[in-house]
Amino acid sequence: MSDVHVPLLDAGLPGVRGGFTTRAGARGEGPYAGLNLGDHVGDDPARVAAHRAALREAVGAAELVVPVQVHGADVVEVDGAAGGPPRADALLTRRRGTALAVVVADCVPVLLADADAGVVAVAHAGRPGLVAGVVPAVVAAARAAGARRLTAALGPAVCGRCYEVPAAMADAVADAVPAARATTRWGTPAVDVPAGVLAQLAAAGVPASGPGPCTLEHPDLFSYRRDGVTGRSAGVVVLP
Repeated sequence: MSDVHVPLLDAGLPGVRGGFTTRAGARGEGPYAGLNLGDHVGDDPARVAAHRAALREAVGAAELVVPVQVHGADVVEVDGAAGGPPRADALLTRRRGTALAVVVADCVPVLLADADAGVVAVAHAGRPGLVAGVVPAVVAAARAAGARRLTAALGPAVCGRCYEVPAAMADAVADAVPAARATTRWGTPAVDVPAGVLAQLAAAGVPASGPGPCTLEHPDLFSYRRDGVTGRSAGVVVLP
């Protein structure tokens, strides 16, 4: 693990540690070249475990919890890593030293924090999760846990100019989240998941920064839509 270094794109959330990874920081092999943090994509499990351990150390956490993501809207509050990874697309914790992370390769990683209240949360918001309402759900859960001044940060994700979908799918998403309607650079129907997430956060009264750069347009980021078989980056947050 000595050859693994985890540079983070700073999330800018006050009072907590966290950010977003890129491919930089590790070698990897083949389609997983770089800092792959996904344990479900066919990469060497030992390598992924080493990468995750390096991520945990980079944010100064005692433990790291990464869920089994299912493109839903369930939120799980965790009180440590015991018991294995939850099956959910959003996690929150009030436990200091427990880092939460979601892994992505085009979907939107969302970090939320209210350091004064001692609450942090993460969400994995792809197109299905956006429509299902994972972001409003995690905001509601964080507030139920005591958060009063939540702020959020969005990491790198595929942009609306690149996320082409069939017209019927674009219409269905826009019916649920109007702000997500988009058109590609070449003039076809598209979905802008980051814009939809930002609209949901704004409607919930949560100030947000981001998103980061488009994953499909930047080879230093993992992109499933660009490459098919590929690794995963992460968004991570912890109460120090």
